[in-house]
Amino acid sequence: MSAIPADFSGFIVIVKRDCETCQLIAPVLQTLAATGNCLIYSQDDPAFLPGIPSVRDDRELDVSYRLAIEIVPTIIRADAGVESQRLVGWRRDDWRTLTNNPGLGAGIAAFRPGCGSKSVDPGMPEKLAYKFGDTQVKARRIEVAPLQDEHELAFERGWSDGLPVVPPTEERVLRMLAGTTRAPQEIVGVIPPDFAPCSVEKVAINAVMAGCKPAYLPVVLAAVEAASRDEFCMHGVLATTYFAAPIVIVNGPVAREIGMNSAHNVLGQGNRANATIGRALQLVIRNVGGGKPGGVDRATLGQPGKIGFCFAEREQDSYWESLAVERGFAPDQSTVTLFAGGGVHVVGDQKSREPESLTRSLAALLRGLHHPKLYGGPDALLVISPEHMRVFREAGWSKARFREALADSLTMDGRRILAGKDGIAEGLPERAAGERLSKFREGGLQIVHAGGGAGMWSAAILGWAASGAKGSVPVTVPVKS
Repeated sequence: MSAIPADFSGFIVIVKRDCETCQLIAPVLQTLAATGNCLIYSQDDPAFLPGIPSVRDDRELDVSYRLAIEIVPTIIRADAGVESQRLVGWRRDDWRTLTNNPGLGAGIAAFRPGCGSKSVDPGMPEKLAYKFGDTQVKARRIEVAPLQDEHELAFERGWSDGLPVVPPTEERVLRMLAGTTRAPQEIVGVIPPDFAPCSVEKVAINAVMAGCKPAYLPVVLAAVEAASRDEFCMHGVLATTYFAAPIVIVNGPVAREIGMNSAHNVLGQGNRANATIGRALQLVIRNVGGGKPGGVDRATLGQPGKIGFCFAEREQDSYWESLAVERGFAPDQSTVTLFAGGGVHVVGDQKSREPESLTRSLAALLRGLHHPKLYGGPDALLVISPEHMRVFREAGWSKARFREALADSLTMDGRRILAGKDGIAEGLPERAAGERLSKFREGGLQIVHAGGGAGMWSAAILGWAASGAKGSVPVTVPVKS
């Protein structure tokens, strides 16, 4: 609803007592009020201009919010109920031109800057948006008793992942929704295991609880969309007794724009975007989809990444094409890739200075994932650190050449990994004898570049045992604003 009366032609001025410029121009306001076609609103005290009895009360800031006032004084010219021009602060010549009054403001200073509007005080825009805005939170409100601790309530209601959550007040949710242009009631996906429809608003609520900034919301929405895809099989990732959790890998400009970490301690703590985006996805799965430990979530041991596992690929100085580019996206396109993975396995090769040697080291680690005698099973995610990447860069190895050499090192004679061989009951059946077997299915090994510039450490993350066409495959979706 417009704050300008229908068919009104004239001037609207917004002021406040707690503004020296507003006090300075009191004679100007008296002159304009005498014309009969000027509406004057005060944000804090409608009585502070005693010579103007018609000053209107805007202490609720309704008019200031609807007119998007950021500075007082602000003067707006309206023609037939529609704003045609506005000025902020006091500049005598401009006000004279706008009002067509060449003598306006005679005897007072020619220029004074304005003051901040009370409608833009910290936290106020969200409160006003909830109170007067067109966008309203549709989710059911939970009333909290005056003496009740809202953080403890979240634990009691089962909304938490075991850590404190930020109470999702209407103001905070509206602030979060400002991070996207998508409609609050747009359905992002159907979230397993309960297959509940999940709106942008519900994602925003959980993003607030996770501690996200509004700028992170598009990335969280992309992660939720990816998790809801059938090919990712989020229900299976939950229901397995394995360690699997959705791992969020972010590529493209958005990672830099929101300050994600792709360097030192990239898989660890300390970066708000990395920590809260992954956590927001897990809270959506828990609170919207019903995926709680001991329910459908049947992990035998689990792993810390189930609280949230998210990082950005180090693209700014990478020698190889990024994961997103390999998966068909443009280098300047922001994407989220979801990989169902377990814990982090380290390869610490401090001596290899030739790509062939380093490739064999990485292959040795990868062969041991899941079990050294099990081949053709889970996918894997290989994270190459900058110091290890330097070995391939100095040798001129492309990513394709590395993949080819690695695949050769990951191919094994089936007779060496049969069940019972070396006194180990685990292994492949007798029919595998004589076959040449690959550790991973075609397309089952994802490779990214990340980490700090010092330290010859890389890492591998094993995928869910049901990786592949009959289980979970990595899913990449673009980030929408």
